Amino acid sequence: MTSGEADVTAAEEKPARLIGGPGMLLVWFYGVMVVGAVSRSAYQIATDFHRAPLAYSLSAVAGVVYGFITYTLIRGGEAARRAALVCCAAELAGVLIVGTWTVADSSAFPDATVWSDYGMGYIFIPVLLPVSAMYWLRKSRGTVRP
Repeated sequence: MTSGEADVTAAEEKPARLIGGPGMLLVWFYGVMVVGAVSRSAYQIATDFHRAPLAYSLSAVAGVVYGFITYTLIRGGEAARRAALVCCAAELAGVLIVGTWTVADSSAFPDATVWSDYGMGYIFIPVLLPVSAMYWLRKSRGTVRP
């Protein structure tokens, strides 16, 4: 095997990075959201679950989604990029559905979720983050290298 063939083989085995440039900022934001959503929901579920089970469960789901997206961004590769795109689309749908639901019928949520009012409690990061991530993931297709 020549030196050039070894380089090609090594490049094929290592997934293309998704965290170059703006991708690193996305990983940082998603990491912060993982910590915020998981810690908030864990505390609320442990101490006051009977008060707002739907809201606290939705916050836990948001934390899991944020964690998976963070993992796929760090892992890299085309399959991870596609998985992250699907999860970001699902995240955006969740934010829009829960956000609209909390605005239309606030009595359904005795306490806020991460996605309540489109993420107003988190400075609207929950609605802006998936849009930014989907833009980056689509733009970076084939351009981010190992």
